[in-house]
Amino acid sequence: MAKPRKTIITCAVTGAIHTPSMSEYLPVSASEIAEAAIGAAEAGAAIVHLHARDPQDGRPDQTPEAFEPFLRVIKQRSDCVVNITTGGAPTMTIQERIRPAATWKPEVASLNMGTMNFGLFPMLARFENSLKHQWERDYLSNRDIVFRNTFGDIEHILTTLGANGTRFEFECYDTAHLYNLKHFFDAGIVKGPLFIQTVFGLMGGIGAHPEDVMHMKRTADRLFGDNYRWSVLGAGKNQMAIAAMSAAMGGHVRVGLEDSLWNGPGQLAKSNAEQVNRARQIIEGLGLEIASPDEAREILALKGADQVEF
Repeated sequence: MAKPRKTIITCAVTGAIHTPSMSEYLPVSASEIAEAAIGAAEAGAAIVHLHARDPQDGRPDQTPEAFEPFLRVIKQRSDCVVNITTGGAPTMTIQERIRPAATWKPEVASLNMGTMNFGLFPMLARFENSLKHQWERDYLSNRDIVFRNTFGDIEHILTTLGANGTRFEFECYDTAHLYNLKHFFDAGIVKGPLFIQTVFGLMGGIGAHPEDVMHMKRTADRLFGDNYRWSVLGAGKNQMAIAAMSAAMGGHVRVGLEDSLWNGPGQLAKSNAEQVNRARQIIEGLGLEIASPDEAREILALKGADQVEF
């Protein structure tokens, strides 16, 4: 009898989209990020996806030194899979973005699969009166952000980090990103099982309608067959509804304060663990089981926590 399928929960702990003034619960300092990640893992997240921030004003910080304190604490206190961003912030260069993952050689790194418009400005109207730092206002009001991920950029990340045994969370914000990934798959630069994170509801990418979710899943099925593992990220209010769709369809889920500040209409989530618990309730309510970190490693063919550099 085949083993029952397990659902991987990824928790994106802090990210670069939301700013500290938007929510008092967003972790900013290294100690806050470590505690948030460990709490999410204890709640059931097999993977924690990590960014770093300047503790003074909360702006994204993509220096390897900013990651070191919380990476070491997380490894000491949890066996969760660590996923380091190569997205950083869309205003950073590719050289800045790759440095933490190249230095610390995690089991997983995120990789955005195409250049796109990146529209955060719809959030400004809701939070404008609460913003404390000028960089937040400048960042959110910018209507000219192009998040650069050229074929050359993507191949540079794949070959640089792939040489360290790091595998990837391929973040696909639109159908073309799946086709971009197929190019690298057909070229033999990446191998299955691919961990494909389809992203919904961020302005500049595909929408969050159920038909959009189905379209991305059908396209990935056609392009990759059995050579991939499907997960979803619903931005903002779409987080849990899209997570429920994925779980019901045999996919994995990503939640966390990077993607949504909310735990219900008008209710800020007080922790990443709160969102993980809600996702876990959905998964177990469907009669499914969540994956442990070691089960996630097996599902995604990861190198193991003993092969990282932190």
